[in-house]
Amino acid sequence: MKDFLRWLLDLAGRATRTLDWPLLLALVALMGFGLAVLYSAGGASSGPALMKAQGARFVVGLVAMWALSRVSVIRLRAWSPGVYVLSLLPLVAVLLVGTGKHGRHWLDLGVFYLQPSELLKITLPMVVAWYLHKRPLPPRIDTVLATGVLIAVPTALILLQPDFGTAMLIGASGVFALLLAGLPWWWVGVAIGGLAAVAPAAWFWLLRPYQKDRILTFLEPERDPLGTGWNIIQSKIAIGSGGLTGKGWGEGSQSHLNFIPEQTTDFVFAVLSEEFGWIGVATALALYLFVVGRCLWIAMEARDTYSRLLAGALGLAFFVYVLVNGGMVSGLLPVVGVPMPLLSYGGTSAVSLLAGLGLVMAVRAHRPVHGYR
Repeated sequence: MKDFLRWLLDLAGRATRTLDWPLLLALVALMGFGLAVLYSAGGASSGPALMKAQGARFVVGLVAMWALSRVSVIRLRAWSPGVYVLSLLPLVAVLLVGTGKHGRHWLDLGVFYLQPSELLKITLPMVVAWYLHKRPLPPRIDTVLATGVLIAVPTALILLQPDFGTAMLIGASGVFALLLAGLPWWWVGVAIGGLAAVAPAAWFWLLRPYQKDRILTFLEPERDPLGTGWNIIQSKIAIGSGGLTGKGWGEGSQSHLNFIPEQTTDFVFAVLSEEFGWIGVATALALYLFVVGRCLWIAMEARDTYSRLLAGALGLAFFVYVLVNGGMVSGLLPVVGVPMPLLSYGGTSAVSLLAGLGLVMAVRAHRPVHGYR
């Protein structure tokens, strides 16, 4: 019996040796937090079903994380251009046969709905890191322009859906890899200046009416308190009413009386704030910051360019998702439909996020002594 247990423990150790346990434990804590908030946000009628469905998706995501953590960085690098091209195909397909509330964002695969843009959260940093890893750094102008094309193609396809928020976030993940490669900050200033210059044209010819409403509502929510301003006003009320310790799990009046729309998805962080208060918010943010810090530490410890850029870009992208959703529900940023990682209900988002962090674990687990060529 002792020999069997020893063999079993040895087998488990070999199977999980590529997992980064500090990062995994922080993610498990966030997932547990998310399931508890989802259960409460859904209420007695749908809360248990939401929790079970999201829990199943977390299991799929954890399996994907474990599987990717076992893949060597050399193999990941070789796969990068191929998986990038393959991930563009669903983006084209969703424009033709997709579905969605404001455009075409989802592919109905029968068993589940796939949001193709989520795949680019993984594949875009991979291909940018692959392209930059053998080129002189800091990148020269020709390298920057070529990388810009790799970033612009999926960003443009997502804008056509249209999904402005996701397009900007995914584009940012590619830009982060460029910045980590040594791109001078004045390039960023030039890009921001260019975007500011074309903003008036974008307002009149690119943005749809509901997107304009979101921006106007961000600037003045009270102009339509019972219409477009309702979401953010009720969200801020929920956040403010939580106080230090919150109203208690399952006791949030804003969520349980249905004042907060999208309370299980985009605005789930408002539910957390109301029921768990400042202490709950601080705990969640501390876990998020630990995840980001761990990713950046792994990137710093990497001994080759591809690994460093990949882990760093994925960590910084994770930070921006948290920042944008937190700013959105608190009225500091426009509502752009970005979920809070591992708290908001959603399958594709959770699986893609965990899979991406599996790549970060692969960087840590397969770190060579002298670097990869």
